Amino acid sequence: MLAAVLAACTNTPPPPVVSSPVAKTSAPPVDTPSQVVIGLDDIDGGYNPHNIADLSTVTSALSQMLLPSVFRPDEDGVLRLDENLMTSAEVISREPFTVAYEIRHDASWSDGAPIAVEDFAYLADAMKTQPGVVEPAGYRLISGIQPGEGGKRVEVTFDKPYPGWKSLFDNLLPAHLLKDAPGGWQGALGESFPAYGGPFAIKTLDEVRGEIVLERNERYWEKPAAVDRIVLHSSDQAAMAGALRSGNDQLALANTDATGLDLLSGLGKNVRLHTVARPYLAEVLLRPVGTALADAQVRAGVAALVDRERLIAEGTGGGASAELRAGAHTLPPSAKGYEPTIPRSGPPLNPAPRRAERLLRAAGYTKQAGTWTRDGEPLSLVVASPGQREPYAAIARELTRQLTAAGVEVTTINPPARELFSSLLAAPVDPDAGDGQSTAQDGPVAVDIVVGPQPVSNDPASTLVSAYGCPEGWDDPGDGESSPQVPANTAAFCDEVLQPTLEAALAGAEPLAETMSTAEPALWQSNVAIPLFQLADTLAIGSSVAGVSPGPPMAGPFSSAVNWTRAPR
Repeated sequence: MLAAVLAACTNTPPPPVVSSPVAKTSAPPVDTPSQVVIGLDDIDGGYNPHNIADLSTVTSALSQMLLPSVFRPDEDGVLRLDENLMTSAEVISREPFTVAYEIRHDASWSDGAPIAVEDFAYLADAMKTQPGVVEPAGYRLISGIQPGEGGKRVEVTFDKPYPGWKSLFDNLLPAHLLKDAPGGWQGALGESFPAYGGPFAIKTLDEVRGEIVLERNERYWEKPAAVDRIVLHSSDQAAMAGALRSGNDQLALANTDATGLDLLSGLGKNVRLHTVARPYLAEVLLRPVGTALADAQVRAGVAALVDRERLIAEGTGGGASAELRAGAHTLPPSAKGYEPTIPRSGPPLNPAPRRAERLLRAAGYTKQAGTWTRDGEPLSLVVASPGQREPYAAIARELTRQLTAAGVEVTTINPPARELFSSLLAAPVDPDAGDGQSTAQDGPVAVDIVVGPQPVSNDPASTLVSAYGCPEGWDDPGDGESSPQVPANTAAFCDEVLQPTLEAALAGAEPLAETMSTAEPALWQSNVAIPLFQLADTLAIGSSVAGVSPGPPMAGPFSSAVNWTRAPR
C-alpha cells in the first residue's frame, strides 16, 4: 500500500548522472596542503551504520561524511535539526502522533536523484522488518508514511506517542539505488556506497591496501568541504605514532591498548589526545535458548562461572576503553547521569564457583570426570563472536577458557559479522516458552552465548526496548503455532512481566528513572546480559591540522570534517 501511495504522489527523479564507479585501487595520493590523512585500526566493510554487524569506527566516519541525517547531536549531545538537509521537522498531531518533515528542495544524492520521502520509507521499512539492526524500537511504532510536495514533505504517523522521535532517520540511504539491488538490505553498503548525500564522496576504496580516499562532493548543495581530500588508512599503533611524528598523518583514531597510549602520549605537546567513546558496549549475552540456557538456574550457574574482570582486561588491554567499565544496561558510562546498577557483590561483579555448583546441581547436573553432565549429556554451549573482529574475538577466547576450565564443554565459532547478526541470531522467539523467558527455534547453528557489540543511543528508552523488548506482531501461520512478524532481539530475550514497563518508557508514559528502577534489577536477575565496557578510541590530533575536535558525545570527530583545514607548517 505504501509503495502504491509513493508511486502516485512522488515525482520521478531525474535521470541519474552517468559517473565512473568507485575505483578499487589507485596510486597513493600525493600529499598536498589540502589533504588530511588519518590512521585507523582498519577499514574493512561493511559500512551500513544501521547494521549491528557493521558497527565500527570507519563506518561511523564514512556515514557522517557521506550520508544525510535529519537531526545531529550538538557538542552537548542534544539532537538539533540539520538545516543542511531539512527546513523543519515538528509534531503536528498528538492523536494520532504525527511528525511532519520538510526536506530542502535542493537536497539531492550525488547521482542527481532528490533526497525524498522514499528514502524515509525505505529506511523505516528496513528497521521494522530486518534482523540485526541498530535501535529499531522507535521505527516499529511507525504505522504510516505519507508523501507531499513532490516527495519533499514527509508525514510520519506512529501507533503511540514517541518522545524520542528526533533519534529517527539519521544516516538516510539512497532508496532508488538500494531497494532493488542484489543482496537486498543485507547487501546494502557491504563494500561501498552507491551515492552520497554529504560534503564528501569516495574516490577510491581499497580494502586490500587498507585505504579509502574521499574527495569533495561537487554535487553537495551546501557549504563545500574546506579540504580537497581526506585519506583514511589502516595502521597499527606503532605506525600511527610514527606517522604523526613525521607529519605524514595529521590524525589518528584507534582503539588503543596500554602500549598504544604510551606511544601516542610520548609524542609531546604537538599532538593532542582525547578519548572518544563509541555508541556501543562490549557485552556477553547468555541467550535463553536451547535445552541449556533456557533454564534460568543453568543460566545463573554459567553466569556465576564468568570472571568479568578478566574479560574486561583482555578486551581493553589497559587502553582508553578500560576507563569506561559498563555497569548498567540502559545508560553507557560516558552518558550524563550514568550510575552503575550492577549488584555490589556476587556475580556478575565477581565469579562465584560455589554458587555456580549449587545452581547447576539444582538444575540436575552432576560433575563427572571434570565435566558437568545431565542425563548422560554434557553441558555444551556454543560461543560466537563476529568474525575475528576485536576486541570480541579475544574476549570470546578468554570466556571459552574460563568455562572450559570450570567443566563446561564449549564450541567457539567466528562467523562473518553479517551472517551472525542477520541469520544465526535472528531466529523467532516464543515468549510463552520455558520459564517465562524466550526460546529460539533451531537454526543452522544454535548460538548460546554471544560476545559482541550492544548499541546505546541518545534515547535510553529505545536502547532498552530494542535490546530487551519482546517481539511484536505475533500471528498464527496456520499450523497452530505462533510466530513473530519481526525478528527477536539479539539476546533472544522476552519477559512479558517487564514488557509493559519498557513500552511505557518508550511512549513517555513513565519517567526513565522509574523504568530503570524496575528494569535494571530485573535484567541483572535474568542473567541474560553481562555488560563489560564501552568501546572508546584515542583521538590524536597533530599540529598540522585545524578545526578538529573530539566531536559530540558518542559521535566522534568526523561530523565537523567539512570545516577541517591544513594548518601552516
